Amino acid sequence: MISTNDFHIGVTIELEGEVFTVTDFQHVKPGKGGAFVRTKLKNIETGHQFNKTFRAGEKVKQAHVETRDVQFLYRSGDEFVFMDLDTYEQSYLDRETVEDTSDYLSENQKLKIQFYKERAIGIQLPPNVELKIKDTTPGVKGNTVSGGTKPAELETGLTLQVPLFINEGELIRVDTRSGEYIERV
Repeated sequence: MISTNDFHIGVTIELEGEVFTVTDFQHVKPGKGGAFVRTKLKNIETGHQFNKTFRAGEKVKQAHVETRDVQFLYRSGDEFVFMDLDTYEQSYLDRETVEDTSDYLSENQKLKIQFYKERAIGIQLPPNVELKIKDTTPGVKGNTVSGGTKPAELETGLTLQVPLFINEGELIRVDTRSGEYIERV
């Protein structure tokens, strides 16, 4: 059992015989009445998302999820190929399972995959990743760190805002939680 006070993004819980992942949560303490936790849950079987409110401190059953260390190998159409670092077995995950994390996956990257009853349910990315700039307008002499920003397309297809001095072909560090530029590598 887990308390709703201990919720964080990625926690898996069981409700009414189904397994859900917490994709967002907010602890609320109104001036009148008891505190509560507002959550956004995603059903790992169907992918359906919905909002649910729990009383603060309410106990729910936690689903036990196994985490395995893997290495991302390559994309093949709509499938993503990973290799288990312990057994060297390859796993093929579809675009639905990989979801938003595909924007941060580069070849030979090490990460973790979550499994529930031997079925992959999600990917745990590191807090930040290093990605190469595929396309952006060239930097001009005099552009500084404190200046403005410009759009840049990364090797994975993700487009984000980077400082003006960043050029095509450079490696940058990107925060996987917010999707923002951190620094040049």
